[in-house]
Amino acid sequence: MKIAVIKYNSGNVQSVLYALERLGVDAELTDDPEVIRAADKVVFPGQGEASTAMRYLKERKLDGLIKDLKQPFLGVCLGLQLLCEHSEENNTECLGIFPVKVKRFVPENSQEFKVPHVGWNELENLADNPLLKDLPANPFVYYVHSFYAELSDFTIAQTHYIHDFSGILHRDNYYAIQAHPEKSGLVGEKLLSNFLSI
Repeated sequence: MKIAVIKYNSGNVQSVLYALERLGVDAELTDDPEVIRAADKVVFPGQGEASTAMRYLKERKLDGLIKDLKQPFLGVCLGLQLLCEHSEENNTECLGIFPVKVKRFVPENSQEFKVPHVGWNELENLADNPLLKDLPANPFVYYVHSFYAELSDFTIAQTHYIHDFSGILHRDNYYAIQAHPEKSGLVGEKLLSNFLSI
């Protein structure tokens, strides 16, 4: 199986490569359109800032390429946010795969809620979906983010922090996880394994 991990000048890519390696997959980190197009599966991970990441994608014409892909595609963290239509982070127009807005967390009570949202939190209201197959009851995953995708018809799992937001999205061949599966222990490993089986 050929797995392409999209390189787009963002952080946290190496830990995703290691997580895939632990599952027996030798993924290739690349921004080469031909390699990405030929892959069986594509992973779009990252931490960083939305407008800088979108600029890199556009400069290399990866924005159009991503929208045309037909194979299973997984966005992780910033990767999820960039698949949405707009981010409040520097007023950034994103890829628009999911017609969803990405908003900044505003703490209602700064004593109770810190931004960024960092730490373990539960996935709730899980849909019947191949990405979520055989997850344990009340699965916890690890988050690090200051922006969140609103709930929508494409939300297949949600999380509550300050308010409910999309923990996982799915539309056609596109899946996206706000948490870091590579840092989420056995639950994260299962999510990645499920994606590789789609």
